[in-house]
Amino acid sequence: MAGLVDRPRLILASASPRRRDLLGQMGIVPDEIYPADLDETPRMSELPRPYALRLAFEKAQAIFPKYPDAVVLAADTVVACGRRILPKTETREEAQDCLELLSGRAHRVMTAIAVLSAKRDAQVRVVTTRVKLKRLTDQEIHQYLESGEWHGKAGGYGIQGAAGSLVASLSGSYTGVVGLPVFETRNLLQAAGYSVPLCSEC
Repeated sequence: MAGLVDRPRLILASASPRRRDLLGQMGIVPDEIYPADLDETPRMSELPRPYALRLAFEKAQAIFPKYPDAVVLAADTVVACGRRILPKTETREEAQDCLELLSGRAHRVMTAIAVLSAKRDAQVRVVTTRVKLKRLTDQEIHQYLESGEWHGKAGGYGIQGAAGSLVASLSGSYTGVVGLPVFETRNLLQAAGYSVPLCSEC
């Protein structure tokens, strides 16, 4: 228990409720939530994996100077169809375009994690998961668009909601697709000196 008492503060550089929930499943409540406000536009010819890594690191780097004695955790999730980076959909039209593109085909979901602390060099990791959606009917696309779950989601869907029933196969990290791969996150936090319990009562 002493290790948990002595551990540094944890700052989550994300406003995502899904990431907070996944940390909660690990028995972690961030000491503070301070989302990084960055331009997330991909650079010219930037590929999905480097893009995810860059954004996660830049988010953590933007917040760390405000909390130099803390551990700062940031993440970014990218949905890629081939070399194409799909948007975090803000309009119904964007979401429909993404769903029609992904219908019946495999794509990759990459979540990059960055952990910064005073005790250790920056650690950045990307976890890639292969996801395949079933071939979607016009009615299924319409019903999902009506749900509104697509708003702000990379690739126009959230696997933890109604779209989970549209996933034909998944190879990799389910929690990575949700927004924070818990196995890799736990390892990076431990390496940064932030003790992670195996349960919330531990």
